Amino acid sequence: MNTRCNKQVQIQELGLIDYRQGWEYQERLLADIVATKIANRNLPATEQQLTTNYLLFCEHPPVYTLGKSGKEENLLADGAFLDAIGATYYKINRGGDITYHGPGQLVGYPILDLDNFFTDIHRYMRLLEEAVIRTLAGYGLDAGRIEGLTGVWLDHREQRHPRKICAMGVKASRWVTMHGFALNVNTDLSYFNHIVPCGIADKAVTSMHLELGRAVPLAEVSGRLRGHLAELFDMELVEH
Repeated sequence: MNTRCNKQVQIQELGLIDYRQGWEYQERLLADIVATKIANRNLPATEQQLTTNYLLFCEHPPVYTLGKSGKEENLLADGAFLDAIGATYYKINRGGDITYHGPGQLVGYPILDLDNFFTDIHRYMRLLEEAVIRTLAGYGLDAGRIEGLTGVWLDHREQRHPRKICAMGVKASRWVTMHGFALNVNTDLSYFNHIVPCGIADKAVTSMHLELGRAVPLAEVSGRLRGHLAELFDMELVEH
């Protein structure tokens, strides 16, 4: 393992990008980082290369994705219906069940070598959640966690009407992460009617737009969120 750590993280704003294109890009970045780590094993510490970290922000056209542990029956629509609503469907290699991505949703993909930070996936997930929780607090939204459930929720305390505002699902290979989180900012929530979101049938989905009664600029949310991520992970963010 490289005994030196690289705390720099390259920020890339990808805009609206096809899901498969974004997924393949993540895979390429991860593969390059893993290749560097493998090569470093055969080098003395003074010759080892630092691994690169990335934080990708984007939106996707309407798409449903099913994680490795998900159940296909949680997709409530057939192919013809998906065509009619302009949505695609992929089985993917992250954890978690089914979710929806679409315009107005801020999707974040940290491609991090956790050897540069800490090697603890549980802590990694909790810090991603914490960054979103702090971002939402800045808009006056009291968000938090619900025990046993991943992601970020509103009405997480009394749970009279708990509703998910941010879904999460990650993959790690040799401590390099991919996939990430999807925060509903100005998302068209009607697309969630065609799935059992994250396999949870008895809880609702919401957005910042719905909760605040106004549209929120994605760039503004992205800027605040990246600041909280930088603080929590002790990152040095670098614009790509």
